[in-house]
Amino acid sequence: MLGTGIVRNQNWLQVVNSYYQLTKPRIIPLLLITTAASMWIASAGRVDPILLLVTLIGGTLAAASAQVLNCIYDRDIDYTMTRTRKRPIPSGRVQPLHALIFALVLGTLSFVLLAFWANLLAALLAMSGIVVYMLIYTHWLKRHTTQNIVIGGAAGSIPPLVGWAAVTGEIGLTPLLLFAVIFLWTPPHFWALALMIKDDYAEVEVPMLPVVKGEIVTANQIWFYTLLVVPFTFLFVYPLHQLGVVYGAISLYLGYVFIRKAWQLKQLPQDKQLARSLFKYSIFYMMLLCTGMVADRLLYVVW
Repeated sequence: MLGTGIVRNQNWLQVVNSYYQLTKPRIIPLLLITTAASMWIASAGRVDPILLLVTLIGGTLAAASAQVLNCIYDRDIDYTMTRTRKRPIPSGRVQPLHALIFALVLGTLSFVLLAFWANLLAALLAMSGIVVYMLIYTHWLKRHTTQNIVIGGAAGSIPPLVGWAAVTGEIGLTPLLLFAVIFLWTPPHFWALALMIKDDYAEVEVPMLPVVKGEIVTANQIWFYTLLVVPFTFLFVYPLHQLGVVYGAISLYLGYVFIRKAWQLKQLPQDKQLARSLFKYSIFYMMLLCTGMVADRLLYVVW
């Protein structure tokens, strides 16, 4: 039985911490900053602070619900891998049924909050993110194909659609482009991580690309997707004319560094330190890219 012989929660603070860990909180801020960037562009730099707060809270709840469901589904893998064995469910600190109730409560709160304070489209899009993440990525793709993270990346690309819908009540070309940027950014980001922990995935027979095809193929794919995503980031400037020179300069520099790091990894695909460097930078890249979007719109309002 999962969790046998493992110390359980001793007090309510440990209980709260265990449920908090189920939501994988380190992942959520990156999703929120893409949501905020989308809202800033949609509102031309004049986003309603209450709507922004409500949308970010709703997005946090939806993302947390998806992560908890993922922890429930992957508890067998988590128990097998040494790296994840101390997570709340495999360690026995949280029972799967209790985690399921927690996930349903989070998802319900997200839907209600977004439906009443933003609009129904934003709420439905947030729920679709949970469905895509669980059914398409976690259940269908993750354990069956090396392309799992490519197609499954759609789940992490939905938050900007939620943000745009919250502001405008519809979906347009600009949020779809932001969706595409995140979709294309996901493979280099996640495969760099997969190169770092290749042995862990091999241990539980999850067919991540470096496990099945090796480091050279993975590094080549990282290089390919990096060359795709960087040019896409400039489309906000031209031909869409949604962002200006401030964002353009930021995206140019960030893209240059991203391509350089991907090239270095392509030359030495077995070097886990290079993979780690690219993985960390990819997070930095997306956060600063979105920050550049916000800064560009704020300066537009000031000028």
